[in-house]
Amino acid sequence: MKWFLIFWAGPIVFLAGWYWLSYYDMNFGIFMLTRQVHDLTFQIYGNVLGIPPETIPPLVARAIVVDSLIVFAILGYRKRKAIIAWWQARQASKPSAAVLDSKDSLSRAP
Repeated sequence: MKWFLIFWAGPIVFLAGWYWLSYYDMNFGIFMLTRQVHDLTFQIYGNVLGIPPETIPPLVARAIVVDSLIVFAILGYRKRKAIIAWWQARQASKPSAAVLDSKDSLSRAP
């Protein structure tokens, strides 16, 4: 499961880092982080897909969100017994309704 998360988060962190650094042209002398490469990359993808280049980043962000939801659903399914036990322990630790309706409650003060 650890490797599953690493292989999921690694490309997302890499892509987000490249996008942010190249968008703001913080290249540190590395050609791949320049704004020209950023614009050229999205221009090529836009031409290949037949869509305007400025519509690609929101589409990628939406795909990352959907993929992340799927990953967390898989994790939740695999850890469902631990999650159910945690939820039941949490519900058991809450004060019961009988304590709140006692005669010592100040909500019924005259």
